[in-house]
Amino acid sequence: MTHSLEVAQIGRAIARALGLNEDLTEALCLAHDIGHSPFGHAGEDVLDAAMAEAGGFDNNAHTLRTLTRLESPYPRFAGLNLTWETLEGLAKHNGPATAPLPWALAEAEAEFPFALDTWPGLEAQVAAISDDIAYDNHDIDDGLRAGLFTLDALLEVPLVAHSWAAVTARFPDVAPRRLVPELVREMIGVMVNDVIEETRRRTAGIADPEEARLAGRQLVGFSDALRVDERRLKAFLYANMYEAPPVMAVRAVAQGVLAALFAAYRDDPRRLPEEWRPASDDPVLALRTIGDFIAGMTDRYAIRRHEELVGPADLPEGF
Repeated sequence: MTHSLEVAQIGRAIARALGLNEDLTEALCLAHDIGHSPFGHAGEDVLDAAMAEAGGFDNNAHTLRTLTRLESPYPRFAGLNLTWETLEGLAKHNGPATAPLPWALAEAEAEFPFALDTWPGLEAQVAAISDDIAYDNHDIDDGLRAGLFTLDALLEVPLVAHSWAAVTARFPDVAPRRLVPELVREMIGVMVNDVIEETRRRTAGIADPEEARLAGRQLVGFSDALRVDERRLKAFLYANMYEAPPVMAVRAVAQGVLAALFAAYRDDPRRLPEEWRPASDDPVLALRTIGDFIAGMTDRYAIRRHEELVGPADLPEGF
């Protein structure tokens, strides 16, 4: 939730500067991760393997399934009755989708054709780049607070070093530890301003949304120079955070929780809440129903259900 709110704040700022539809941009930013399973991409891998006989699991495709089928508060139709532009933007905010499609995305495409071989509208492209900006910078803050890397190590990354120099020049008498939030703020500003200027350059002459979709290339993005610097930052975060031994240990435990939980429901679907029990003996339906139920869990709820059905999980201290 925190991440999605950050993405929405960044996305609205970029959309406003570019004269785009701010409401559509915000909707895409807030909804882009709704399909995530517990434990994020670690959980996605588990569900994909557990549901292999039913077509697997994909977080992004599950976003469409959630919004068009699973969340159905209205009596006359399934889903949330979202606009085509919203669904299209969620379906391909990361760019054109190519075959083979995840089954959940194929189902949504059959009902709401998205022209998946084209780029999405500019608002969806803004949501995608805002996602990158948000997690790049939030993960810097998280990694430092968790002790996964030091500020000195982080300053070996050129983009960070440049922003740190600007921050310390403005506040020469402030202790470094108090300047980390200002560093994150500075880097977000650098990235956002770069996207705005580069996008204005790329979209010069684009007259309407359809022309943007048919341009055949990404129109919202970083300049060449900043793209290189941002990739260096991502490489640092992968090496020192996402794939750090303490994080990988937690990932392994989390995946074990979901794998055991899925197996417990598969062995006895009656363990599911009554409203979630499959309506038939169709094995594909059963697997997808279990996947839908688990994908809607929070991390904490998944752990509690594991404790009830399987037993205590060997969670690292402080998990």
